[in-house]
Amino acid sequence: MSQFPLRINAILLDLDGTLLHTAPELAESANRMLRDLARPAVSQELVMSYIGNGISWLVKRALTGDMHAEPDEALFDKALPIFEKHYTELLLQSKPFEGVVDGLDQMKAAGFRLGCITNKVARYTLPLLKGCGLSDYFEIVLSGDSLPEKKPHPMQLLHAAKFFDVPVEKLLLIGDSLSDTLAARAAGCPVFCVPYGYNHGEPVESLDPEAVIANLPAAMSLIKQI
Repeated sequence: MSQFPLRINAILLDLDGTLLHTAPELAESANRMLRDLARPAVSQELVMSYIGNGISWLVKRALTGDMHAEPDEALFDKALPIFEKHYTELLLQSKPFEGVVDGLDQMKAAGFRLGCITNKVARYTLPLLKGCGLSDYFEIVLSGDSLPEKKPHPMQLLHAAKFFDVPVEKLLLIGDSLSDTLAARAAGCPVFCVPYGYNHGEPVESLDPEAVIANLPAAMSLIKQI
């Protein structure tokens, strides 16, 4: 059982489903891709269940209707650039979830150092954070292609701990999915989950995080700057 408030130095935040509501743009991009390939459309709810392991897996899942299946290689090679074209066009329509800006302001004011870690590739991550007005909050941004490994591997968390020069157990990860909690457990740091994100359609309570928080400001009563 965790003892609150947790004493931490820095906070790392996931992007899709935690900071930004990107599912509408991802779903529309997937459906434009499917339309261009003369394939049937999928619902936004279904696409939300596909989010979390990077765009390559989202495209594979949209093509197969399965979380783990591999589509025909030639079809995937044709589909991926079509998706990327449409997503680039729609990227900056995404918006922060309610409470995100307020929560980041409170975290900064309290003296916490902030970073963003995501499985989204850098060519989308960096313009998205800048376009949504969030980039200045973060001292470090680690995208899915910044390092050799991405979540659920702990490498991004361990790299951030070195960057901040703090013990990894004094980092807090705030995310919305299984990949976030697995990465945190593997790294040895605490993790909070928000319930409004994209956890493959499963409730985040089942992930056994240190806390489930309604929004980012709700984290503040549970943490304390060292």
